[in-house]
Amino acid sequence: MIPTLNLKDFTKGTTESRQKFVQDLGQAYEKIGFVAIQNHELEDAFIAELYAAVKKFFDLPDATKKKYEREDLAGQRGYTGKLKEHAKDQTVADLKEFYQIGQELENPEVYGYPANVWPEEVPEFKPLAIQCYRKLEAIGRQMLRAIALYLDLPEDYFEDKVHHGNSILRAIHYFPLKDIEIEPGAVRSAAHEDINLITLLIGASAAGLQVLTRDGQWIDITAIPGTIVVNVGDMLQRLTNNKLRSTTHRVVNPPAELAHTARYSIPFFLHPKSDMDLSCLPSCITEDNPKQYEDITAGEYLRQRLIEIGLLKV
Repeated sequence: MIPTLNLKDFTKGTTESRQKFVQDLGQAYEKIGFVAIQNHELEDAFIAELYAAVKKFFDLPDATKKKYEREDLAGQRGYTGKLKEHAKDQTVADLKEFYQIGQELENPEVYGYPANVWPEEVPEFKPLAIQCYRKLEAIGRQMLRAIALYLDLPEDYFEDKVHHGNSILRAIHYFPLKDIEIEPGAVRSAAHEDINLITLLIGASAAGLQVLTRDGQWIDITAIPGTIVVNVGDMLQRLTNNKLRSTTHRVVNPPAELAHTARYSIPFFLHPKSDMDLSCLPSCITEDNPKQYEDITAGEYLRQRLIEIGLLKV
């Protein structure tokens, strides 16, 4: 089981509880890269309503879902069909389909963002997704404030970098695997690391998420019901010169007796604005840990990774 922390210890706690939260969070991110957060104020009833809307969309005929696929946007908005994405350095596609939502702004083009794509057949999808996006973005910003303190940075270090940032809410459907032909080696989500700063995951409808420990063992991620799992992404690992760990994880296929079942998941990938400098923090470069990465912006890095996972064609 991954460490569980109480977010209210940071947002509404004493000086001592805030300091303990910061240290516990930082230590967990150095050792495993994952924590579970409780008292995040996302209500169970709302989460259940959101998952119901997500399931309703994915239950639509493939031809209907296809109307919302925008391949020109590299999967960054709207629907992405089955077997379209693969993990970095993999050639076999993941066994999933998904739907992505970005910032819902009056003028998204000002920030270089495309407009969101919304399914007409599920009218409740839009308001629920927007509400979820904004709630998770607010929780993520609190997490980044704690991370900044752990790194001896000003508490608001990330604020201007993630305000109206390029974050993505992704609704994922891992479809049933019974009676379909599966390419050898194909799994629901092959081993990978997330691209962004941090990822916030609100539950999942079934087991399957695993992380790779430092000693090379795959372990199941189990968290207390009602918690949000929050993990480090590659952008934060780059920024901290590997001080904080973007841990490899995957979603394995279900056992044969459960092959007829689907799995749903809704992660929120918290991205900064594209012009954020991801150059390693000077405080994280030492004689024992020399600089590991070349300088790059968040936008340049995102483009590089979208090509690597097959969503952006060049």
